[in-house]
Amino acid sequence: MEFKEWEPVYLRILEDMGFSREEDERAALILSRMLDPSRTAPVSVLHELISGKDVLVCGNAPGLKNELGSVDAGNYVVIAADGAAAVVLGSGVVPDIIVTDLDGDVEKEITANSMGSLMVVHAHGDNIDKLERFVPLLDHIIGTTQSVPLDNVYDFGGFSDGDRCVFLAREFGAASITLIGFDLDDKNVTPVKKKKLCWAKKLIAELLP
Repeated sequence: MEFKEWEPVYLRILEDMGFSREEDERAALILSRMLDPSRTAPVSVLHELISGKDVLVCGNAPGLKNELGSVDAGNYVVIAADGAAAVVLGSGVVPDIIVTDLDGDVEKEITANSMGSLMVVHAHGDNIDKLERFVPLLDHIIGTTQSVPLDNVYDFGGFSDGDRCVFLAREFGAASITLIGFDLDDKNVTPVKKKKLCWAKKLIAELLP
């Protein structure tokens, strides 16, 4: 996705959520400087993993574990959204890709990473401390931002971990995208989380009509 296509949506999200573009850009720059070329993965890896494949995107709703039991994950490229990685790993499946802003069970994500999961690590204004703490512990990383992309920090579109998984799958030519572990109408969340879910629902609906 070209940033000029994503930017109008991004600006509406910033206004609605009250987030800072300047802080997002600062976080992206910090992540960019932290990415060791010897531990980063080329974007071509995403194309190799996803293009023409059936993709299973796992969100972290409470029903994820049960839903995993009803599908054969071996038939899919498995993309886990942050905290979902722990549930997927606990079910005996190593996610092919973990899309994370590092506010889930990062220890389990580190374990999955050591077992081969590609880490798509997202920088935004509220997670700079987590970037500084955890990025040095990860390997096979691709950096992302929701703001202006940099040479080694990309913007594939999307806002929350779950919808960014869907944007990623679409960007790299998935043959199909199946969602499990998504409850975008969850009422038992904070007002901020409710807004995030509303945006995720809207963005996913536009991608998967």
